[in-house]
Amino acid sequence: MPTKNNISRIESDEVEGRAAGGERSEPVGRAERDAGGARATSVSPGVEGLPGEVREALSDELIDELLAGAQTQEEIVGPGGLLSDLTRRLVERAMSAELSGHLGYEPGQAPPGGAGNARNGTTPKTLQTEHGPVDIEAPRDRRGSFEPQIVRKRQTRFEGFDDKIVAMYARGMTTRDIEAHLKEIYGASAGRDTISRVTNAVLADAKEWQSRPLEAVYPIVYLDALVVKIRDGQAVKNHACYLAIGVNTDGERDVLGMWFQRTEGAKFWLAVLTELKQRGVEDVLVCCVDGLRGFPEAIEAVYPQTWVQTCIVHQIRSSLRFVPYRDRRQVAADLKKIYTATDRDAAEAELERFAERWDARYPMISASWIEHWERIVPFLAFPPDVRRVVYTTNTIEALNRQIRKIIKTRGHFPTEDAARKLLYLAITNAQTTWRGVYNWSSALAAFRIHFGDRLPDAI
Repeated sequence: MPTKNNISRIESDEVEGRAAGGERSEPVGRAERDAGGARATSVSPGVEGLPGEVREALSDELIDELLAGAQTQEEIVGPGGLLSDLTRRLVERAMSAELSGHLGYEPGQAPPGGAGNARNGTTPKTLQTEHGPVDIEAPRDRRGSFEPQIVRKRQTRFEGFDDKIVAMYARGMTTRDIEAHLKEIYGASAGRDTISRVTNAVLADAKEWQSRPLEAVYPIVYLDALVVKIRDGQAVKNHACYLAIGVNTDGERDVLGMWFQRTEGAKFWLAVLTELKQRGVEDVLVCCVDGLRGFPEAIEAVYPQTWVQTCIVHQIRSSLRFVPYRDRRQVAADLKKIYTATDRDAAEAELERFAERWDARYPMISASWIEHWERIVPFLAFPPDVRRVVYTTNTIEALNRQIRKIIKTRGHFPTEDAARKLLYLAITNAQTTWRGVYNWSSALAAFRIHFGDRLPDAI
């Protein structure tokens, strides 16, 4: 394939100076050297990563000449193909220009001022890129003071390659899957230890995210937990991952943090809420939770003015556990009359009618609703079009479903940190698709009526 010869000739004709218009262009790195040193840059392997003026210089005739003899996709973008070889030559030429800037003279010239630092050959290095491995010759200087920026010392992957590893990990692929995928698609060899080191860099981001300051007031906060399996010594045990989603005064949802504990319990939720307060959350207007015993008391211990709303969906599921299939549809229809009532008084009347009809067979259902009544009815104070915003934890359960899809193929995590970095990536990916809360302006107006000056003025 004659493309390498084409690259070599075009490199001398074009990169060193003979542009399409016939004028000699300044060698790469000279402008930076005149300004006082080589400029740190990040090069992406591909035309899209080049500056606009460089792309303009790549005429159609030049592209045609480069492609002469390259007939297949493999010959152009495959491992060892045209794009790979072009990447190698561009990187080597850029590194040579960087070294010239460091030494103060061009190749073939005498060092200024006589004997001093000078070129000292090259070191072979393999870079992992999107187009497969690229073998380059990195230039050296005698004193070892040269610090290249285009490809730094000990760097073996182009910027962006690590992002692909992290993206695959965030989709639930194991290190073994990622290793096989990189080998199959890019022909790149990245061992599991390397992949683990790349993904471990996410932990610093996760810990910074976990300790970031939060807003002073959240009109709604949803709290829930999901179970993940983590190895503990010689055994694999269930751990509860506690999650909190806050809705701010602009109607935007945000995951406030995640916490790991052996089991879900109100005592640990108290610690979670205390941490939220330490991070700046001064007030929560409505807190929507499941039916965990002791949960409301834990919330009120930290935020005594908060309305605690038991998730209606959880309450219905709990009630229907006692009902055989033949009666389930009718019981669910009668329960719906309670939580869709016009106000609290009408809901109480519907609960009485429900008890009269079903207590003979399922007395535990009405007893459960009566026991939790004060935590069930707060949402009835709002207009019907606002109630859907606060009466269920579906927002956080939808996030839990996305996380479970990602972790279901893993079986278990070797450490808590392994679980933390994957769940953090899953959360950040999920949040990119979130929109504002439906009908938020109406909800905010209702909150202003019920909570008054507890909402900030500047909203």
